[in-house]
Amino acid sequence: MWISRKEVEELSRYLRGETDADIRDNKEGAFSILKNDAYSLVTGKEEQLKSLENQRDILSEYMADISHQLKTPITSMMIMTDLLENATPEKQAEFTRNIKFSLNKMEWLVGALLKMAKLDANSVEFLKKDVAVSQMIDDIMPSLAVLLDINDQSVELKNDCEITCDKRWLEEALTNIIKNAIEHSPKGSVITVDSGDNPLYKWISIEDKGTGLNRQSYAALFKRFEYSTNENGFGIGMPLALSIVKGQGGDIDVDFGGNGRGAVFTIKMFK
Repeated sequence: MWISRKEVEELSRYLRGETDADIRDNKEGAFSILKNDAYSLVTGKEEQLKSLENQRDILSEYMADISHQLKTPITSMMIMTDLLENATPEKQAEFTRNIKFSLNKMEWLVGALLKMAKLDANSVEFLKKDVAVSQMIDDIMPSLAVLLDINDQSVELKNDCEITCDKRWLEEALTNIIKNAIEHSPKGSVITVDSGDNPLYKWISIEDKGTGLNRQSYAALFKRFEYSTNENGFGIGMPLALSIVKGQGGDIDVDFGGNGRGAVFTIKMFK
């Protein structure tokens, strides 16, 4: 088979990145196969590079967020540490408690943001299995016990079903959504969890006993650092929950409530 010098030079320029012309053709022969394989290889490498650049940008953005959010608690702890040595025993105990509290907040924030960075960069491998909603609720109750006790609240599961999901990750999403429901419900109320199955998806709903959401609150609900009614919160729990659910091919639907009804958050895991 005769191959012209022009064709070889064209392939050479393409492999050196001097041209982005489409070198593929539908001719028969080994050289055409070589050109098509070279195109597939170069295109694949370019897509990998774009993916790596995207992951780098995502991680860089999250590192900037972490740095910004940690400045205030670090400054506060440095001041308390400087005052600790000469403080009265009562003040020393108070400073120590505040420092521990700040450290716990910082640990949670860094962990949550790194999880979101991994989710946004599509670098999490979800291990999906069928798991009962009741089992997940039982597993997360210890982490909610203090909050529920302080507010004299409880969590009630109406109907149980099995959900196909990564249990560990979905439990984290459920925890954050239920914490949000606790914050927006009055003392002595019951947070209602329900679940079910239809031809399109399996679902878990969490209903608070608050006054409902308005559109302004909803617009900020899933944006990082923009929505938190808790003075000790960061406004990152709900964005993390959404990233976890979307990472598994699902979504979160919100019923605003109002007129005597609380808001309802429904996790939909599509089939």
